[in-house]
Amino acid sequence: MSFSCFGVFNSCKTKTATQSEEIAPNNVRLFSYNSLRSATRDFHPSNRIGGGGFGVVYRGVLRDGTYAAIKCLSAESKQGTDEFLTEVNMISNIQHSNLVELIGCCVEGSNRILVYEYLENNSLANTLLGSKGKHVALDWPTRAAICVGTASGLTFLHEEAEPRIVHRDIKASNILLDGSFHPKIGDFGLAKLFPDNVTHISTRVAGTVGYLAPEYALLGQLTKKADVYSFGVLVLEIVSGRSSSKAAFGEDLLVLVEWAWKLREEGRLLDIVDPELAKYPENEVMRFIKVALFCIQAASHQRPNMKQVVAMLSKDVTLNEKLLTEPGVYRAHTSRKMVGGSSLAASSSADKGKQSVNLSATSIQSEIYESMTQMLPR
Repeated sequence: MSFSCFGVFNSCKTKTATQSEEIAPNNVRLFSYNSLRSATRDFHPSNRIGGGGFGVVYRGVLRDGTYAAIKCLSAESKQGTDEFLTEVNMISNIQHSNLVELIGCCVEGSNRILVYEYLENNSLANTLLGSKGKHVALDWPTRAAICVGTASGLTFLHEEAEPRIVHRDIKASNILLDGSFHPKIGDFGLAKLFPDNVTHISTRVAGTVGYLAPEYALLGQLTKKADVYSFGVLVLEIVSGRSSSKAAFGEDLLVLVEWAWKLREEGRLLDIVDPELAKYPENEVMRFIKVALFCIQAASHQRPNMKQVVAMLSKDVTLNEKLLTEPGVYRAHTSRKMVGGSSLAASSSADKGKQSVNLSATSIQSEIYESMTQMLPR
């Protein structure tokens, strides 16, 4: 069924309170502002469960008794009507166990509100990386399942969704956790549709510093490999229990990806593991860390695609570290370096591994993957 988000916008503006919860095309429920205000007890601060540059998220109880996460975009939000309608349109058309389900929306006057399924354990940023009051101790099997589940959701977006979707803002606060800590990717306000016959999209840069692939941050050429880079950073956060955007390490105040590389060069890679993890399988954890390092390489074509990442995380494989090159690191104030004819701010301790940013052909990606991994005999 075709679905026009602009049609939803126009109809939503003209809905009266009594008409507000009709079923829109593609089963998107249209809510009145008053019904959502009632669901959140007038958006009471005690119901606030999150917030950021795009607005505030409240927990609410809908008229049918369903708990929901109600995301109110602020008037000052960078996400305007176009991004709002993009999110409504895209999420209403895709379903996967590792993607947050959109229940409905409200567009009344200046109000832009999304109604999502409510996930009991909030975001990974709160649960694993948050303050002591919100922090939950996660064992290794739970962390590993979060990594694999998130990778599966991204694989669906990149390879199976119609059209293909690049999320553009994979980070801990956009990985939500249900009551069993099952991960779901949320917040598609920055996502871009990615037709099969397009290798990259030139676009304004959007996302979160600390997760941005350097070639995307500086050149604005978006590929699926930008999401792969962000995912690699996320895995390092999950393993280490440290935030990529807040923590700095060592005398040189290294960011997380730089610190991980330094530890690898010093043969101390397991030092990155969260001290809270008293018990963990060293070989598996080491493999997850190395997969993350493959994901954050400076040259985008050296990174695996998400389908390959799922395979490397899920199967007992040996990674060919001879192919591993240094991470790319974007710093907002880093001077640009000329690398293979392209301008990159890929700051690091050496120049090896930095190459021009081009999306290689599928056959080349396959060769890189096959030489990158070696299946262990069962």
